[in-house]
Amino acid sequence: MTTKVMVVDDHPVVRDGVTLLLRSDPSLKLVGSAESGRTAIQRVAELDPDLILLDLRLPDMLAPEVIAGLRQVRPAVRIVVFTAHGDHLGVVAALDAGANGCLLKDVAGTDLVAGLRRVLRGEKVVDPRILPDTGQRSDALSRSGLTRREYEVLRFAAQGQTNPEIAESTGLARNTVKTYLQSALHKLGARNRVEAIGKASEAGLL
Repeated sequence: MTTKVMVVDDHPVVRDGVTLLLRSDPSLKLVGSAESGRTAIQRVAELDPDLILLDLRLPDMLAPEVIAGLRQVRPAVRIVVFTAHGDHLGVVAALDAGANGCLLKDVAGTDLVAGLRRVLRGEKVVDPRILPDTGQRSDALSRSGLTRREYEVLRFAAQGQTNPEIAESTGLARNTVKTYLQSALHKLGARNRVEAIGKASEAGLL
């Protein structure tokens, strides 16, 4: 039985690389790709994949939001987060949002195929190198008192986005973004966003 795979990643090199890796297993067939979260959600009905390899860091949406959008269209699809950043709290957020696994992009081709097969069997597969750091970051988040949304808004701010850009990325109203950011600043004891980003980095959050 052939498994239809879709790749969601904004880097063509990654998409091409996955295509080559999947060729080693004739039962895995790449049916299409998308370079952004919104495009993935638009294309998932048409492509009807059984499994989606999803980049953790897309230019337009956070992985948990992409996962939620994909599940609305295709509730049963298996989603595996594919990332170069194994220590990122975003991995935990993606798993919390319902991802079926997380693999690092430097995984060998045979390991990638084996990991995908396990996910298709119903297992939750997480690269063992990911777990220690994500646990520490979760603890850091708990200690900071930041909510998931406050953290997401702060992370976009750390990427240099303005409030209107963060609103666009998260789908939140601009005033809501401002409120979350001010709340994050207060909890971190920071006077402005630059100081907040510095303190969050020191705390191991970014």
